[in-house]
Amino acid sequence: MLGIFNVLMWYFLLVLYMGQIKGVFGKYEPLTYRTGCTLWGVFFIISGACIIKATKNPTQSMIVSSLGLDILCIITGLIAIVLTVVELSKFKTVSYKNYGQAKLGREVSRVLLIVYHLEVSIALTHAIFMCGSLSQQHDDVSTPATEEAESAL
Repeated sequence: MLGIFNVLMWYFLLVLYMGQIKGVFGKYEPLTYRTGCTLWGVFFIISGACIIKATKNPTQSMIVSSLGLDILCIITGLIAIVLTVVELSKFKTVSYKNYGQAKLGREVSRVLLIVYHLEVSIALTHAIFMCGSLSQQHDDVSTPATEEAESAL
């Protein structure tokens, strides 16, 4: 759901920044907008779909793929946090024509900064549980083999 929220916010920012008028100081095009940072929510959507499939059919390959996607989501979330903090920390003066759009865009970036923290924490928590699940499956598979070896001796 957070990934869908990110994609919708990207569309909102696209409409917001495309409507700017070139003023004396230029247009306001933040770093996260130019990199398509909020569009990276697609990774969270794909990861969520993989997690649902892994929950319904918990094979080792599905668990490993959902763990890999969780790691990808953690990395993209951390990069998005860094880019957003850099964007919010430096702010060039914009023309009076675009000031309202720039101010609204900065507020959206602040909301997205909170969402990025939520996404990273959820992906990290799920990755930890997936590692535990992989460890548990590995122990379940290896235990009967050691018991058979001990009983043979």
